[in-house]
Amino acid sequence: MQQDGGDPARPATVRTGPNLTRKGQATRERILECAAELIYRHGVQGTSNDAVRRAAEVSGSQLSHYFPDKESLVRATLAWRAESMMGLREDPPRGPLDSMAALRAWADSYVARPEVVAGGCSFGSLAAEVLKSDLDVSDAISQGFARWRGQFHDGLTAMRDRGDLRPDADLHQLATALMSAFQGGLLLTQAARDVEPLRQALDAALSYVASHAVADA
Repeated sequence: MQQDGGDPARPATVRTGPNLTRKGQATRERILECAAELIYRHGVQGTSNDAVRRAAEVSGSQLSHYFPDKESLVRATLAWRAESMMGLREDPPRGPLDSMAALRAWADSYVARPEVVAGGCSFGSLAAEVLKSDLDVSDAISQGFARWRGQFHDGLTAMRDRGDLRPDADLHQLATALMSAFQGGLLLTQAARDVEPLRQALDAALSYVASHAVADA
């Protein structure tokens, strides 16, 4: 039996925003949403504080209050986009991916979205633009992917502990397979302008997870 006490790639802590009023939180969210869209479209270098301020309809002092410099804004935008990708900003937030049914529902939710054909992975696309910049924020990108991987790992751990997966299932490998299928499938879907590559990649990854199921689970 493989001893698996946790995902070593997962960060021990998660950065969160400051304690804010409901109005302040809404303002901060609006800034991050606008920043994510602008950076995706124009890159980090092509996104000025003034452009973010105008898009979010905030003053310069408001923007600097929440994000004193560009690096802090980009880091927070990456964390915000990662949480969006993970379904943590849905209402209600996406539940744990701790069963084959939950994993299938997660896969189907993306295959059913027409915007994935053109937009790809919201976090991966943003990360690709940020990596082109001079900012040293690769750790924030790694943390975003690690949190996402941890979400899969947590669900798979629950499945194994419940007896749905074999005790010797390599949860790190299964979580990576799910992430890789999603990222690679989205890239192929963007290139083909057809959602079928994503569907096939996710079906293959889910079949791989199912191959580790206990026969009578």
